[in-house]
Amino acid sequence: MMKVLLLKDAKEDDCGQDPYVRELGLYGLEATLIPVLSFEFLSLPSFSEKLSHPEGYGGLIFTSPRAVEAVELCLEKDNKTEVWKNSLKEKWNAKSVYVVGNATASRVNKVGLDTEGENCGNAEKLAEYICSREAPALPLLFPCGTLKGETLPKMLKDKGHPSQHYIFQSLRPCIQPQAYSGVIW
Repeated sequence: MMKVLLLKDAKEDDCGQDPYVRELGLYGLEATLIPVLSFEFLSLPSFSEKLSHPEGYGGLIFTSPRAVEAVELCLEKDNKTEVWKNSLKEKWNAKSVYVVGNATASRVNKVGLDTEGENCGNAEKLAEYICSREAPALPLLFPCGTLKGETLPKMLKDKGHPSQHYIFQSLRPCIQPQAYSGVIW
């Protein structure tokens, strides 16, 4: 059996397996996944504080499932799951919750928020969608990583839609020598 090395993080699909590993296996290939980047969440207590005060924002913007993961971590770590279910979720749902893509929308829906914009496909189209709506008086809370593009914040700012991006994660090379131990070079 031919072996294939995939330099990516494993993602499970509905079948509980990485879709690339499964697909390559259908063709008689044995895939090994080696993550090359790791994610580090930053300043979650500060982000949690922002999530606890929806009255200070006109809505939320999520451009990746990882941003939703940060919300989930904030709720778990600060024991805010009950407060979220009983009041915060409803307060955020009274506002617009914008997302890019169906995977992000699905994850946002799992935390109980209704979404819009998921069919936009990318940040630029989402910015156009948001700008086509009336600008909120308060800024939109935009949790994002250190590698976020400037397209969405710049377009929103240029059209008079205030946003407050909040850096919640950084990327760093994933150095795991044990991950390479079974690889024949």
